[in-house]
Formats: sequence, structure tokens, C-alpha cells
Amino acid sequence: MSQHPQPSSAPPASHHDGSRPYEGLRLMHVHAHPDDESSKGAASTARYVDQGAQVHVVTCTGGERGSILNPKMERPDILANITEVRRQEMERARDILGITQHWLGFVDSGWPDGDPKPPLPEGCFALAPMEESVEALVRIIRQVRPHVLTTYDERGGYPHPDHVRCHEVSVAAFEAAGDAERFPDAGEPWQPLKLYYHHSFNRPRMEALHAAMQAHGLESPWEERLKTWKPEPEWDARITTKVECGAYFGVRDQALLAHATQIDPDGHWFAIPRELQVEVWPTEDYELVVSHIASTTPEDDLFAGIAAPGGTL
Repeated sequence: MSQHPQPSSAPPASHHDGSRPYEGLRLMHVHAHPDDESSKGAASTARYVDQGAQVHVVTCTGGERGSILNPKMERPDILANITEVRRQEMERARDILGITQHWLGFVDSGWPDGDPKPPLPEGCFALAPMEESVEALVRIIRQVRPHVLTTYDERGGYPHPDHVRCHEVSVAAFEAAGDAERFPDAGEPWQPLKLYYHHSFNRPRMEALHAAMQAHGLESPWEERLKTWKPEPEWDARITTKVECGAYFGVRDQALLAHATQIDPDGHWFAIPRELQVEVWPTEDYELVVSHIASTTPEDDLFAGIAAPGGTL
């Protein structure tokens, strides 16, 4: 069951030149688990926070059933308190990114492992009634009033049941939040202007990083994966928006490291030198799915076409 969503806040971060062209604009990312906000779009987040935007993350579940992916954290005390540990990790990442956050209040569905896959556990997010989940998110959208909302594509980014359900709930809430007849007790209607899907884990990016590693005589973490990754040019062509954020990759990496149970500092996340990433692919990539304002693609800004209260972008 959902609990009443609880907001958490952190002071704004400031990392670079001090200019704040996005003052007064609000961006919301809807994610399935704690750590997703740091592995998807975190450098864009850091850039927008640094330049004046309010960035709010909604975390649908507590990550209670997530595996411990960092061998150094496989300890009995961590396993026994995984819910609280992951909450503390999220607090640290939140502080690093300078965001505000709500926990939507649902329980992690876990990864169904096996063939055939076992049934999902009763009471988990992926099995919660859609109306209940959508209303909970609509309530937060109407409270935070974001101009832009991001979530996962229809595949969930990868086929975790919570990621797919996060997509479904986010799209439905984006449509319902501005409709006064939907969920009339969930606050004053508010319609976000643009909806995006994350697309940073795309094949062209991985191919470019892989080639750069080989050119420098370095072992690429993508070599084996690319051998089995079926090219889908029509899927990659869905990218409409590339946000320049290479200067914030360091902030992203610190936010990732805050999720110590999920991120191995000696693992693939950090196998490609940051300087090479900035040189080869200094953007995070998105797909503009819905726009309620005049918008021309390709874009280089999630707020493209939206006037900032202090001026225009």
C-alpha cells in the first residue's frame, strides 16, 4: 500500500559559473528506485540545479528488494537493514545533486529471476492498482507544479517490472494532473508542459565510448555487451534532445557513489575515464514525447520553448 508521500529537501547546489538562467523553472524526474536518479540524467539534473532550476525527484519505491551489487557492502548488518540503508543512501545523493524529493510510498517489486519467472510478491508496486499509484503521483505533480516531467520509455529502460510500471504511472499522471475532473481531491490541477523519456543508454553512445577506449589502448567495459546488443536504428532515432552536461559528470559520479550498496566503485560505472566521456559524448539524451507548447526538435534543452519567470531562455 502507498503511504502518504513524504517530501524531503536539500539546499541548492552551486558548482560552476554562478549564472542562473533557469531561475523559477521546475523539473520533475519520476524514478522507480533510489539510485535511478543518479544513474539516469544526474548530470543534467546537476546542471539545471546549478543554473537556477528546482529539480524534484519522485522515487516510486524504497528499493527494499534490490540486490546488493557492491561486493564490499555484502555484510549481515547491511542486509538486515537494507530499507533504512537505501533511504540514507538516497539522502546523501539528494544532497549531492541539490534536489528535493518525495517517496511515493510503494514497495519494491524485486527482479523476477527464473524461467519461468515467479509471480511478483503481493503488495508490490507493479501490482498496486493503477488508479492508486496515479493519484499518488498526481498529488505530488499538483503540489510541486513542474514545467517538465521525465520518466522511462515504454520498455522501462530495461524490463524491470517497477520500471515498466513507473513509465505507465508517469504517463497517466502527466495526462491526469491538468484535468480538474480527475482526482478532484488531489489538489489544484496543474499541467506540465513537456514530457520526456530518458535515452542515455543508447547504442550509438556506447559504440562511441567503446571505440574511444580501444583507440587509447584501454579495455572497454562494453566489448562483450555490444556483441549481443541488437542494433535498432529506429529506436535510437527517437532521441530528440541532447543536454550538454559534461562539466557535471563529476557531480553525477559522486551521486552514484552515494548509493554504495548498488554501485561498485571498481565496476563498469567508472571503467571509462571521465575525461574521455566528456570528450566523446558530453550529453545526456532524451526523447520529447508530449509538448503542450510550440517546440522544434532537435533540442539541446529540456526547457526549450518555456519562458523562465525572470526572462526567456
